[in-house]
Amino acid sequence: MKEQEIAELQQFSQVYFLGIGGIGMSALARWFAKHDFRVGGYDKTPGPVTDALISEGIEIDFDDAVSALPEWVKENKTSTLVVLTPAIPTNHESWKYLKENNFEILKRSQVLGMISKSHFTVAVAGTHGKTTTSSMLAYLLTEAGKGCTAFLGGITGNYNSNFLLSDKPVEDSIMVVEADEFDRSFLTLFPSIAILTSTDADHLDIYGDDASIKSAYGDFVRQIKRDGKLFLQEEINLAFETRSGVETCTYGLENGRFIAENIKSIGFGFEFEVRENLQSHGKFRLEMPGFHNVQNALAAMLVCRELGISWDTLREILPGFKGVKRRFEKIYEDQNVILIDDYAHHPSEINAALDSIRMMYPDKKLGVVFQPHLFSRTRDFAIGFSQALNQADQLWLLDIYPARELPIPGITSKIILERVDISEKKLVSKESLVAQVAASGCGVIAMLGAGDIDRLVAPMAATLQSMNQKEMAG
Repeated sequence: MKEQEIAELQQFSQVYFLGIGGIGMSALARWFAKHDFRVGGYDKTPGPVTDALISEGIEIDFDDAVSALPEWVKENKTSTLVVLTPAIPTNHESWKYLKENNFEILKRSQVLGMISKSHFTVAVAGTHGKTTTSSMLAYLLTEAGKGCTAFLGGITGNYNSNFLLSDKPVEDSIMVVEADEFDRSFLTLFPSIAILTSTDADHLDIYGDDASIKSAYGDFVRQIKRDGKLFLQEEINLAFETRSGVETCTYGLENGRFIAENIKSIGFGFEFEVRENLQSHGKFRLEMPGFHNVQNALAAMLVCRELGISWDTLREILPGFKGVKRRFEKIYEDQNVILIDDYAHHPSEINAALDSIRMMYPDKKLGVVFQPHLFSRTRDFAIGFSQALNQADQLWLLDIYPARELPIPGITSKIILERVDISEKKLVSKESLVAQVAASGCGVIAMLGAGDIDRLVAPMAATLQSMNQKEMAG
């Protein structure tokens, strides 16, 4: 649909989401509900996100049949906006009906772009780090009194939500949004400030090759508004051409205008110092692990500084950040074992997670459970996955989570397993996973992946706790 054909949101009084349980879709659904639209949607299966939305008064069905579409949608075509996620298959019955009956259907990214036009927007882009960085930024702005409206790709520990709504007038409010590179969605955004955390190859089913995805990031950078600012992670060895008047500021752990250095592991977090060229801005404490998260925190703080928040205020409030669900989240710990859950689904993300675990727990046996996500990603990065997983002492691989894809002949988890160079490795079913891993004697268990592996985390924690209680009693 051409931009000039997109109807203004005010023309609608109700919104129906196809794929409402997605993390980005659910944040949009909450925005519309808070702005007094009638909101409903479809999703394939119930889960924690859909349960939360239902508790908030949003109507959800789990049947793609046309008969399951609410009557208030069918009977009010002109007042209904349909929002679509790319994860919905083309043979979806309700989607076919809505298309054939000429409902106004927009992609999630289009709607997000429309909302952002009326705000001072800060967009966080990059193959990795978007969710943590944008969540940190939203937290810091909120706690410093600036406030923001935020559309996040994860559930924040501080607010137990992927959506924040500013209490300030639109013209005075700040909007924080993840700029998602999938399907080139981020090209609907025209931010005043942008962070670019990484440009590693991913989504090659969309882009084809590394050069194409880097070109898309270049297109995104050129959409920063005149007199805006780009915060660029220093390892991105690309000279991005920006619009006239846009300033670029580099940051990192080794090079850049701003550097986080003298990093020390303290408890389950880090202490680090921020240096700007030759000037030190003092020490800061982050109560979450990972060198990559120190870098994410630095980027978030730099945007806050740009918006007038002092270093002293940031030093005071940063330790209060409680992280994001499934981003290096410690789920369970006793005297024998630590269970960590992480969304890592790209070789670079797995490397970052396992590097951090090895640094924090160098003497513990590391067991890793990994669920590959997408057949195409498994095919494209099989060697990278195997190299990253070599850091494990013991490995369990689940079947590939297909998400939106159909199987690709010859592409299974086995192509990763056969390349992993450790002796204790195996394919495992979901049904037998918990018992096997819990009985392994590993001192740290990391459960990694972006599919439905998260549904096995609670049973794993419960089993470990039960084993510990029996040991203590016996």
